[in-house]
Amino acid sequence: MNIHEYQAKEILREYGVAVPDGGVCYNSASARDMAKRLGDGPWVVKAQIHAGGRGKGGGVKLAKTPNEVRDITREILGMTLVTHQTGPEGKLVRRVLVEKGCNIANELYVSLLVDRATARVTFMASTEGGMDIEEVAAKTPEKIILEPIDSLIGLAPFQARNIAFKLGLNGKLANQAVAMFIGLYKAFVGCDCSLLEINPLVVTAEGNLLALDAKFGFDDNALFRHPKISDLRDYDEEDHNEIEASQYDLSYISLSGNIGCLVNGAGLAMATMDIIKHFGGDPANFLDVGGGATIERVTEAFKIILSDSRVRGILVNIFGGIMKCDVIATGVIEAAKQVGIKVPLVVRLEGTNVERGKQLLSESGLNIVSADGMADAAQKIVKAVAG
Repeated sequence: MNIHEYQAKEILREYGVAVPDGGVCYNSASARDMAKRLGDGPWVVKAQIHAGGRGKGGGVKLAKTPNEVRDITREILGMTLVTHQTGPEGKLVRRVLVEKGCNIANELYVSLLVDRATARVTFMASTEGGMDIEEVAAKTPEKIILEPIDSLIGLAPFQARNIAFKLGLNGKLANQAVAMFIGLYKAFVGCDCSLLEINPLVVTAEGNLLALDAKFGFDDNALFRHPKISDLRDYDEEDHNEIEASQYDLSYISLSGNIGCLVNGAGLAMATMDIIKHFGGDPANFLDVGGGATIERVTEAFKIILSDSRVRGILVNIFGGIMKCDVIATGVIEAAKQVGIKVPLVVRLEGTNVERGKQLLSESGLNIVSADGMADAAQKIVKAVAG
């Protein structure tokens, strides 16, 4: 789950991390009043959507008077903001963050993430703040600072100080950095995060550190422990089908292709998408029904796939382990009857009771194409969609 910048900064304040003064606004009049409450300008008006690159898309602007804050807010609210992360369809702006401006002397980058290579939370930092970290890693990897953290000890002060020194922070700034970095680590662990990113972390002309922008990603499996964080979820920022899928414990991500995928297991789902691409097709979604798929879940999965008008065919790829192939075949047949599938449907089954599953499909009387192996399934659905 992701949250807005203004929500992320509210969490950071609770952990003692310095952020600019500001507040969220939903109309131009409240934005002007917010600017007046914050004191002397300038102020920054920032569009609040779940995507980066807002400044390049015209979603972050500087204002010198309260009336200018009002006018800029009018321009931003209701606009469809297109960035490199939103895709060409963009996102509708429904709220803005109005903040007090600051005198930026230097921009840095810091983040915390789970490093699968070391099986540890890792503190990542760079002197190249304000830039896409992927670009920095590709062009100047030597500017990436990595500090693995022992989960039993946490981020030790000497580690935080070491990071600060590598970022060129000394004296008072180094002391501020140590306190801030430890606060960020506590926020990461305390909120069960998968990512916590500050870009940029700025050094002001007055000699202070401020988290100028903040991004949180949370582990969905741990949200039951954080009802307050769960309440921050903005359904307007999420794909309707992804929201619907979550109600049935389906893992669904919408993509841009025309071949719907229904698979059990995340690894198999990714391999299915890869082999569709290999044979010239384009997957319309990632959909993992899990190991214990019921007829109801399979039916809902079909409904979600077919609600995408771009879908021209469906590939079902099931490995029957916990879920037996005859059971999943029954689910596919019942779902196909209920939903009324009018696009080509290719089914590949493998595993426990596979022969019985294939027999059920062939005797169903439905227009279901059976496949032997992933390559055969992918070729058949790509050919069917192309034809």
